[in-house]
Amino acid sequence: MAATQVLKSEWTKIKSVQSTIWTLSLAVIVTIGLGVLISILSKNEFQKMSPQDKLAFDPTFVSFAGMSLGQLAMIVFGVLVVSNEYSTGMIRMSLAAVPQRGTFLFSKITVAAALALAVGMVTSFASFFLGQAMLGDLRANIGDPGVLRAVVGGGLYMTLIALFSMGVASMLRSQVLALGVLMPFFFLLTPILGNVSATKKAGQYFPDQAGSKIMQVVAPAGDDAPYGPWGGLLIMVLWVAAALVGGYVLLRKRDA
Repeated sequence: MAATQVLKSEWTKIKSVQSTIWTLSLAVIVTIGLGVLISILSKNEFQKMSPQDKLAFDPTFVSFAGMSLGQLAMIVFGVLVVSNEYSTGMIRMSLAAVPQRGTFLFSKITVAAALALAVGMVTSFASFFLGQAMLGDLRANIGDPGVLRAVVGGGLYMTLIALFSMGVASMLRSQVLALGVLMPFFFLLTPILGNVSATKKAGQYFPDQAGSKIMQVVAPAGDDAPYGPWGGLLIMVLWVAAALVGGYVLLRKRDA
């Protein structure tokens, strides 16, 4: 089967599964909605902040507060794109139709990445502009130094979260198992390691902790990360690459 046909096939699979569409819709709604809410609360609480907190106040990053929950939906999306075929047994038919497993996985990743990138960029820009509108006089402008990079970075961050989840799901092949690994990893392990002094230096190199640096314009108080925004994103890209390579290697070695 030609590569273009495989891409069309993967696009058909994704859009025909309602759960993936609903998951992406939820990512948009939750990320924007929570970002707007936190922006309103931040504006109301700004005058009560300490002078140090005011200096470290990052209006751009505040509007991305919803990413913490929005990434949950992107994780589920990435897992569903891969695991749906395993749970239904459709993977056997897919690999029979496309025996070149590299082509099969690359096409799936390409289609899902393009969709996640489109959703991520729309979500990031909408979160920024709506959040800044709520902040009023505290708002940042898209032309301010570092702001456009942070907004574009927000879309890239959401895309990379989905791709990392696809790689893990490709290795584990089970929706329940993949979510059982990814949810504690992102919502328990990395926040704990990133905030406990004894493990903070190691926690800085986890994908979400490093990747979220791209969305910051003002460095938070006490930030001693040995990398900048693009360095953090590169660390996240390396995690994603490792997960996808792992998924590809295991796909080639195992039976469907």
